[in-house]
Amino acid sequence: MAIRHLSVLDQSPIPSGSDARQALQDSVALARITEKLGYHRYWVAEHHGSASFAGCSPEILIGHIADATSRIRVGSAGVMLMHYSPLKVAENFKLLAALHPGRIDLGIGRAPGSDRVTAAALAYGSPVGIEYFPAKTADLKAFLCGDKPLTDGLEKVIATPLVEEPPQLWMLGSSEDGARLAAHFGLPFAFAHFINPDHMGRACDVYRRKFRPSERVPEPVICLAVFALCADTRQEAERLGRCRDLWGVRVHRGEFAPFPSIEEAEAYEFTAEESAHIANRHGKQILGTQDGVAQQLADLAERAGAEELAIVSITHDFQSRARCYELLAAIDWEMRVGS
Repeated sequence: MAIRHLSVLDQSPIPSGSDARQALQDSVALARITEKLGYHRYWVAEHHGSASFAGCSPEILIGHIADATSRIRVGSAGVMLMHYSPLKVAENFKLLAALHPGRIDLGIGRAPGSDRVTAAALAYGSPVGIEYFPAKTADLKAFLCGDKPLTDGLEKVIATPLVEEPPQLWMLGSSEDGARLAAHFGLPFAFAHFINPDHMGRACDVYRRKFRPSERVPEPVICLAVFALCADTRQEAERLGRCRDLWGVRVHRGEFAPFPSIEEAEAYEFTAEESAHIANRHGKQILGTQDGVAQQLADLAERAGAEELAIVSITHDFQSRARCYELLAAIDWEMRVGS
């Protein structure tokens, strides 16, 4: 299957020595750059209680980025629906769709996006747990499209504003559970390879086999979200990768710290246990020069049956990050399929 679209998944990382304001400004700047490079979508993430990532409210950042761009689709990867009212989420994104017609995506996910205490605070006072996620998804889909909600008693509720083209609803997932939900509701499916690469084949296969066509999505649609570091030389890519290795070790210890610089990473001596953890994490990323990264991504997409790649790339300095997306945009993806 040919790769039809190249997109961006931005976690709004905070580099060490910087702050959230700069991280968010970098997100806007990267959106402008990738739009000019021809990227199809720009998705922003939802994280809470983290010193690593600045994006805690996708709907606010989406509006800011959509204002700063003109063509690229802008959306969430994703809104953690388990915490929120489907009506409120629908209205937030329909308002964005009214302001930016034909450009808004709403990706939803089941992950908490935080620790348990923070997750409880987000759903303050609500006894509704994750077991209600399918019902919330059904109601959200209905509110977006102007259909009758699933939940009894909500039949007369209308999500406003009324829009000619509602946001495009996506299901995000890193397991077979998310794939089954996407298939059941006839939604496009974005699989998080950068979180759980080992489940990619099974999840995508489940999605295709169980898919139930819907009015807006008559056939299965898969987007593969992959972490990639692409640089002009292999040595530079490996230096950039060492920064992510150090960040990953800190996360493993429960420290969600800002993203380290090359100097910090090169000065750090990994223990044998940390080196083993890093080796295990390397399956969640693709790293190298343009040619090598292109072939690895094309092979992954073919194995998953994905027609779209959403690239997650984090470096300490903004220019290296922008260069990664520039190198990937210059690839002839049609030549890579099946090669």
